[in-house]
Amino acid sequence: MENVLVAGATGTTGQIVVNILKNSQYFRPVAMVRKEDQQDQFKENGVKTVIGDLEEDISDAFKDIDRVIFAAGSKGKKVKAVDQDGAIKMIKAAEHKGIKKFVMLSSMGADNPEVSEDLKDYLIAKKNADDHLRKTSLNYTIVRPGSLTNDNAKGEIEIDHKLNKFGKISRADVAKVLTSSLHDNGPKNKAFEILEGETLIAEALESIRD
Repeated sequence: MENVLVAGATGTTGQIVVNILKNSQYFRPVAMVRKEDQQDQFKENGVKTVIGDLEEDISDAFKDIDRVIFAAGSKGKKVKAVDQDGAIKMIKAAEHKGIKKFVMLSSMGADNPEVSEDLKDYLIAKKNADDHLRKTSLNYTIVRPGSLTNDNAKGEIEIDHKLNKFGKISRADVAKVLTSSLHDNGPKNKAFEILEGETLIAEALESIRD
């Protein structure tokens, strides 16, 4: 089994990602947390943790790591320091370590930050991080969901490189897309948008590979 470093493991989507990986026959989650007291919730469930603050040096967090899911976010509080610079710091560390796959949780609109005045700074930060990832030698997948909800997983999505519309999708389905993208047969060096839809996630990801 391969170790997957989950940045943003304490967040709502990140916790779902960790739980999916915990039950995987291929991957083992390693939850990256900022503080020691955040380790307990994972240790109680048998999940390994590492300390890593996106505003500090995070190179030690990559020990024995094979793949990465970046699901961290500042919730609008530190978009440059965390959503942009923190992500880029993770990307650089992953490239230095020769990580096999880097899966980035981005956002719909990241390719055109002007689309939302309220979210412009956040979308600029995500765009800069995505652009940096594209320029690396890493095998990557960039997942850009619409508005996130706490609904139950539907298991079906709508997907395209550019959907040209807005909508919503559950965090549970986003987490499934992120973890499914880790696999060697998942989308390679692709960026795509997702919303709730009518196509099974596995089929949707297969369609975006080409």
